[in-house]
Amino acid sequence: MTTTLYGIKNCDTIKKARNWLTDNGIDYQFHDVRADGIDAATIDSWLQQADWETVLNRRGTTWRKLDSATQENANAGNVNALLLEHPAMIKRPVLDVDGVITIGFKADQYQKIFN
Repeated sequence: MTTTLYGIKNCDTIKKARNWLTDNGIDYQFHDVRADGIDAATIDSWLQQADWETVLNRRGTTWRKLDSATQENANAGNVNALLLEHPAMIKRPVLDVDGVITIGFKADQYQKIFN
């Protein structure tokens, strides 16, 4: 089983997810989308599994700093490019277990995945 956790290392939710994985003995790789980068193909695979509005984090400061025209025009057709340009706007964490993703962190949800 290949497990990768995508996010940003200083994010509190990422810290909770990483602690949960470590505490439960789950072997995983951490991929920092800001430091390590992210590619269009990876984002596209996420967008095929989850609605673009789920993948896009509208609650963070990066989103709030965008001009209103960019915010209003965000859609399924341009969200990949937007997330490539601003990886901090990817909702965190993205847990990839053998190509199947889960977005966000809830301990009970992770428990079901790894049982």
